[in-house]
Amino acid sequence: MEDNETVNDELKTDSSRRCILTGGKDSRDYLIRLALAPDGSVHPDVRARAPGRGAWISVDHTALSRAITKGKLKAALQRAFKTSDITISSDLPVRIENALQQQVLNQLGIEARSGRLLTGFERIIDSCRNGQAALLLHASDAAPDGCKKLDHAFQSGKNRNAERQDFQSVKGWVLPVDRMILSLAVGRGNVVHIALTAPTTADRIKKSLMRWCRFIGWNWDTDICIDENADTMAIAGNNVKGSD
Repeated sequence: MEDNETVNDELKTDSSRRCILTGGKDSRDYLIRLALAPDGSVHPDVRARAPGRGAWISVDHTALSRAITKGKLKAALQRAFKTSDITISSDLPVRIENALQQQVLNQLGIEARSGRLLTGFERIIDSCRNGQAALLLHASDAAPDGCKKLDHAFQSGKNRNAERQDFQSVKGWVLPVDRMILSLAVGRGNVVHIALTAPTTADRIKKSLMRWCRFIGWNWDTDICIDENADTMAIAGNNVKGSD
């Protein structure tokens, strides 16, 4: 097994990793690292900071659950870690999902405390129109009309600041969490929309968000639509209750 210093140097210098299940190679920003504890148990290491050897996966929640059930993940980990002493808990996919969600929410909380995160419809729409918003986010239960207005302002302001063009999406991202969870994450009341103003941190959060959404199968780049026959907001095939 490699010593910690060697592994840590590797993590710093090589940004690509190979998925032990699919064989595909991608940036470590979009893969999930699994770490092996001394007792042989496998744990999610979404920040890729645990010491020792790690194994990387690119599959989503459903595919990972299937790989665990069929024994494919254990076999792949035994090859990667060169040991048969491996224990995988059945709730590993859920633990990964929770860790990915918490990582994004923690990042948003840090931005809120640093003053680089805007809430409140009027403040956000002004920043979008002026081209100052680097990333626009909507809660899953946000009102469609409000999302569309902000998306339009975001798009119209994207050419005002050339430095921010690489960090902007055409429209805001619909998050897989509602306003209650967002409010708790940033420490403010009734947070329905969020604008991030620092391009570098916005890009970092976007990568974390993309990895989380890919793992849970959430389509973040979609319009919100209302089912006229029910008080239900349908987003990318996921139904969440909403009244706004």
